[in-house]
Amino acid sequence: MTNGRVLGLDIGSKRIGVAVSDETGFLATAVATVQRGKGDRAAFRALIEKWQPTRLVSGLPTGMSGREGPQAADTRAYAEQLARDLAMELDYYDERLSSVMAERAMIDSGMSKSRRKENIDAVAAAIMLQGYLDNQRVRRR
Repeated sequence: MTNGRVLGLDIGSKRIGVAVSDETGFLATAVATVQRGKGDRAAFRALIEKWQPTRLVSGLPTGMSGREGPQAADTRAYAEQLARDLAMELDYYDERLSSVMAERAMIDSGMSKSRRKENIDAVAAAIMLQGYLDNQRVRRR
């Protein structure tokens, strides 16, 4: 459905969950959590070298009303600078409830609380990216 892999980002104030799609744009998989701050660009360059994505998709945190607040502004600023630094195209996708869904899925799978804390950002990125991929498929039909 897409031309190459897509790298999905769940950008938080301290950590960024990272997911990647398969080459066909059908399935998203959680792959990493990157600590935001010094060294994050090197971590993203390594992920890009490994996965060879054609674009970035950042989850955009909005309220239940769909309005953007301060967290969305921070996410946009970070994502746009990251896309420029990495010379990548950037899309946004609504990430409402992705962290809640990630937490629920990990609890249902029996994952311990400490493992959930380690993985929630990447799993939330995968949930957001899967929504984006599914939406792109529907729009192409």
